Amino acid sequence: MPHEALAASAPEDSAAPALSRLPPVVHVLALGTFLMLTTEFVVAGILPEISRDLSISLGQAGSLITVFAVGMVVGAPLLALLTMRLSKKLTLVIALVVFVVGHVVVALGSDLTILMAARFVTALATGAFWAVSAVVASNTVGPSMKSTAVGVVAAGGSLATVLGVPIGAFVAQHLGWRGTFWVLAVAAAMAVVFIGRLVPADAPQPQGESVRSELGDLRSPRLWLVLAACLTTTGGVLAAYSFIAPVLTGQAGVPVALVPAVLAGFGVCSFLGTLLGGRLGDRHAHAVTIATPAMTAVVLLAMALFTGSAWTTVALVVLLGAFGLSANSVLIHLAVGYAGRAATLGSGLAVAAFNAGTAIGTTIAGAALTSSLGLSGPAAVGTVVVALTLAPTITLAMIARRPVEPAPSH
Repeated sequence: MPHEALAASAPEDSAAPALSRLPPVVHVLALGTFLMLTTEFVVAGILPEISRDLSISLGQAGSLITVFAVGMVVGAPLLALLTMRLSKKLTLVIALVVFVVGHVVVALGSDLTILMAARFVTALATGAFWAVSAVVASNTVGPSMKSTAVGVVAAGGSLATVLGVPIGAFVAQHLGWRGTFWVLAVAAAMAVVFIGRLVPADAPQPQGESVRSELGDLRSPRLWLVLAACLTTTGGVLAAYSFIAPVLTGQAGVPVALVPAVLAGFGVCSFLGTLLGGRLGDRHAHAVTIATPAMTAVVLLAMALFTGSAWTTVALVVLLGAFGLSANSVLIHLAVGYAGRAATLGSGLAVAAFNAGTAIGTTIAGAALTSSLGLSGPAAVGTVVVALTLAPTITLAMIARRPVEPAPSH
C-alpha cells in the first residue's frame, strides 16, 4: 500500500502540515517515551538497593518489573479505548500527571503491595502515552515524514537503555533508590509543561460517531498481520537479549567488567537503528519490515552457533542492537494506518503486542536455559521466533502490490 493511501486511512492525517523537518513537539514526545522506558527498565539496575531498603528478597523486588510489564500490555489498548472521546493533548497530559503521582507514591512508599499497585497504575499511563504519542507525532508532519516522526519518538525509548538506566543507577548510588523515582517524577512534571505548550490542540472526537464503527476498523486483516509481526520480532530479540549477560560471561568468556560496555554498544546501535529504520520506512516500509527480521534471524543464529568466541559474540550483540528493533517504529506506523478511525487503539495494540512478545519470548528462553541447549538456548529461541516475523511481513508486502481501493471519507 502506498503511504499516501495508508495515511488517508487515518482521518486526522488529512490536516497534517506538509513539513520538511520535524517540529519540536516530536522531540518533546521522544522525551516522554525516554522517561517511560527509563522507568520500565531502571528497576533492574537498582534491585539490590530496593531489596535491602524494604527487607525483601530480590525475587520480590523483581515483581516491580513484572507488574509494570503486565500493566503495559493491559494499559496500551485499554486506555486507548477509554480515552477515545478525549482530545489527544489532554490524554497525554493526564498520562504524564498519573506518571508523576505514581512515582511520588513509590518514592514515599515502604509497603510492597502499595509499590506494586503504583507501578501497575504507572504502567497503564505509560501504555496510554505510548499509544497516543505515536499518533500525535504522525499527525503533526506531512505524509512523507510520518514514519520518521514515529521513529524519533520510538528512539527516545531506545535511548533509555543507553542513558536513562545508567543515570538512574548513578542517582540511586548517590541519593538512594528513592532519589531515582523523585528525579523521574520531577522530569515528568517538566514534560507536562512542554506537552501543554507544544502539542497542538485537537478537538475531542464527536460524540455522535459510534465507537462500534471505529472498532469495526480493527477487523482489518492487515492490522492483525502487523500486530503478529510486532509480537514475534520483539519477542525473539528480547528472548536473547534478556539473558545476554550470562551468555557473554559464562559462554563467550567476556570479562564481567566489560559487560556494561557491550550493553551500551547494543543500546547505541539500537538507538541509531531505530532512527534509520524510521527514515527508510517512509519510502520502503515493507522492505524494512522484511529485511530487518531476516538480518536479525541471521545474527541470532550466529550467536547460537558461535557463542564460544568472545569478540565474535560482542560483535553479534552490537549487530543485534543495530537490526533487532529498528523496524518497530515502522510497524507502529503501519498499525496506525491500518486501524483507520481507531488509529490510537491500533497504536495501543502494537505497544501491547511488543510487550506481550517480550513476556512470551523471555519465558520460553528462560526454559531453554535448563534444556540441553544451555546458554545457546535464548539465541536459538530468538532465531525461531524472529524468523516467524517473515510470514506476516511478506504477506503484507504481497497484499500491498494489489490495487488499493480509495479510503472511505469520514
